[in-house]
Amino acid sequence: MNPSGWIQFAVYIVALVIITKPMGLYLMQVLDANGRTRLDPVLRPLERGTYRVMGVDPNKEHDWKQYTFAMLLFSLIGCLFTYAILRLQNILPLNPQGLAAVSPDCSFNTATSFTTNTNWQSYVGETTMSYFSQMVGLAFHNFVSAATGIAIAAALVRGIARHSAQTIGNFWVDLVRVTYYLLLPICLVFAVFLVSQGMIQNFKPYTKATLVEPMKVQVEKKSAQGETIKDADGKAVMEEQTVTEQNIVQGPMASQVAIKMLGTNGGGYTNANAAHPFENPTPLSNVLQMLSIFAIGSGLTYYLGRMVKNQKHGWTVWAVMLALFVGGVLLAWHSEAAGNPIHHSLGVAAADGNMEGKEVRFGIFNSALFATITTDASCGAVNSMHDSFTPLGGFVPLFNIELGEVIFGGVGAGLYGILVFVVLAVFIAGLMVGRTPEYLGKKIESYDVKMSMLALLILAIDILAFSAWAIVNKWGTGAMNNSGPHGFSEILYAYSSGTGNNGSAFAGISANTPWLNTTIGFAMLIGRFLMIVPILALAGSLVRKKVTPASAGTFPVHGGTFFILLIGTVLLIGALNFVPALALGPIVEHFLMQGGKLF
Repeated sequence: MNPSGWIQFAVYIVALVIITKPMGLYLMQVLDANGRTRLDPVLRPLERGTYRVMGVDPNKEHDWKQYTFAMLLFSLIGCLFTYAILRLQNILPLNPQGLAAVSPDCSFNTATSFTTNTNWQSYVGETTMSYFSQMVGLAFHNFVSAATGIAIAAALVRGIARHSAQTIGNFWVDLVRVTYYLLLPICLVFAVFLVSQGMIQNFKPYTKATLVEPMKVQVEKKSAQGETIKDADGKAVMEEQTVTEQNIVQGPMASQVAIKMLGTNGGGYTNANAAHPFENPTPLSNVLQMLSIFAIGSGLTYYLGRMVKNQKHGWTVWAVMLALFVGGVLLAWHSEAAGNPIHHSLGVAAADGNMEGKEVRFGIFNSALFATITTDASCGAVNSMHDSFTPLGGFVPLFNIELGEVIFGGVGAGLYGILVFVVLAVFIAGLMVGRTPEYLGKKIESYDVKMSMLALLILAIDILAFSAWAIVNKWGTGAMNNSGPHGFSEILYAYSSGTGNNGSAFAGISANTPWLNTTIGFAMLIGRFLMIVPILALAGSLVRKKVTPASAGTFPVHGGTFFILLIGTVLLIGALNFVPALALGPIVEHFLMQGGKLF
């Protein structure tokens, strides 16, 4: 843990603080259906034209059931649209490599993945997806799934801010305005910046380069239809090939990377994701990609404070997120900097730390920071191999996801996730002092607590049930490339990542099988939509409540006491369900590593 890392960490936090208020103020303008922005002269006609084409009355708001139905309908149509593109990829344009249609199970997994803002990828991007699929099928969802998350957060905040009302906004208006006024303009500028750093943006066929020294590799054997051939146990049949040339990827990369980071999507254009020199060319691009992951999530906390007319509350929520973020970074950084004691006994200097699976140009600190940020948010982009982290280093991203990714979180998802914990924290505070719990003047009743707990229980049941199913079946254990607790962590991480709509992976698991593609696909759908429905029901309940004036006995939702209570609620309620599983995975692996055993 060197001085350079500390300086970089301080710079990152300062930059995050600086952009939080401006982003929050701009979100106020965007999420107000009648808000005015500097982009109105250009975008207002386009916005109005979109409403006419869609047949939407922008002045008519939805109650929570109408809002939910519109969101689910849009997501379903988008998912089917992307599935069709992937299955028909071989006959669609912009496919200079002549790539085959994607298999049914992988198409299902990918379509659900990008619809749910997960961007889990069980395929190799540069050898599977055409330019058309990347742009029209996947990048399209990067925008609209991110916009959907922000819309849900705005609906919940309106439910808190309004009183004695019935409606929480218009889903279609929120979707259109977030896409047009927020995501597209920022991504346009960001993509141009990334191109300036050396990221590619073209429609050229892949470039072929002859290797100086041919090499032999083991690859999956393919059928005439381009599908992987499996043996009787369901494992891929491998064959040896001699490689004499290398394909250097080309295509519309910068436009997709910009939104994958800003929209906390995370799906890599290439298999190496943000570790690829094209996807993350320079240290500056690395820093700004990390900053963009938190930008909207951080700004939404300021938006919360402005909407509820209690800016101290917004900053307290932000401070809770920051404290949890700093704790995660320090643990991951310390673990990776300390390295592996078994390597030290073999003569590797302790000062070198654990560089396995990391880019030398980024080093240990930037790898640990990126891994923490991408799993605090539901991003999933990676610039290092999480599977190669030390047990406690890998524990941090896994734990972040299982907390519900409420540490700034995915765009929108982080805010509505932390607000669930806020409701529970207020309820617990009320029980402790023997008063009816109130949140910003609204009584928290049994229905509100039930909806909040339902959202959290869905997360836990989805992760643990699918992980348990996989770990006792050949289709699950056969996909593991490691044994013991590390192999278990690979399975647990896969379903945690899918359910948490993160998309990163330990990557030691061979996930591109029909069973895993299908089960992880359902885990993603459950983790996204069965969590959103009770949250919107909570918004519908809160918006109808009357506000009671504050009194001497009103519990403040800002300041040190609430800060400690909210952190405790997140850690205790959010994490207790997963302690046994974590103990069987990274925690026991850590102690076994100290005893000289690896997996």
